[in-house]
Amino acid sequence: MLIFEFYMFGINLNSVLPMRSQPEEQSEMVTQLLFGEHFRMIAYQGNFSFVENLHDGYQGWIDTKMITPVDIDFGQRIQYDNIAVINKPVANCYIESKEENIILPGGSCLPFYNPQTESCTVNGETFHVSQEQVNLPKTKKYSGDDLLSTALMYLNSPYLWGGRNVLGIDCSGLVQVAMNICGQNFPRNASQQVEKGELVSFLIEARGGDLAFFENAEGRITHVGILINNHKILHASGYVKIETIDAQGIINKQSGRYSHQLRVIKRVL
Repeated sequence: MLIFEFYMFGINLNSVLPMRSQPEEQSEMVTQLLFGEHFRMIAYQGNFSFVENLHDGYQGWIDTKMITPVDIDFGQRIQYDNIAVINKPVANCYIESKEENIILPGGSCLPFYNPQTESCTVNGETFHVSQEQVNLPKTKKYSGDDLLSTALMYLNSPYLWGGRNVLGIDCSGLVQVAMNICGQNFPRNASQQVEKGELVSFLIEARGGDLAFFENAEGRITHVGILINNHKILHASGYVKIETIDAQGIINKQSGRYSHQLRVIKRVL
């Protein structure tokens, strides 16, 4: 592994970009970079660069040829708690210079988006996205109901380990993307997400939009879902679905057995 003498910055201008555990195509995909997310390049090996996503601090390997470099000033000026985001599972974006369209997944970032021109510009390239497909920063205070209605747009999306888009998403990816659309910069993994928000002591006190976290046999947080009310939950397991929950955990609607053991409930909005 070769270490860069100085940190360099890049941005993802692809719809999604796989981030892998090792510098090879066959390696496990641990997460995805969405359009507009920028990162710090730390090292490189062969055709891959080891990067840190500055949106959520996640680190991994991405294909170097997919990187669009940006200068340090650009990288330092992006603030993810004050950025426009795509508010639908998929949105159409027009690339001005190419006269081509690109599909952007929900939660994609639009740095320095101008609502008057309905566009943002990165490295001299202008991307046009209609304002109806964009949530603007600091224009609304979001609630748990907003979080829930956002996540419900992903209902029946297939499960994909490391996925963060409507065509493949995992449990914590669903929560993170929904939170991002609701204007909240949020961690990537369930074990990190559980540290956020206020404790809800009992399931009977839960309300729509609260997060329920689940533990494995070793007591580690390995799963998360979004409560619809105090007896139904939306979560990604096989696919994004609605199932019954009680004080013990989630009851699989096909087998009738418990699939996940409830650990804690948090209110994040």
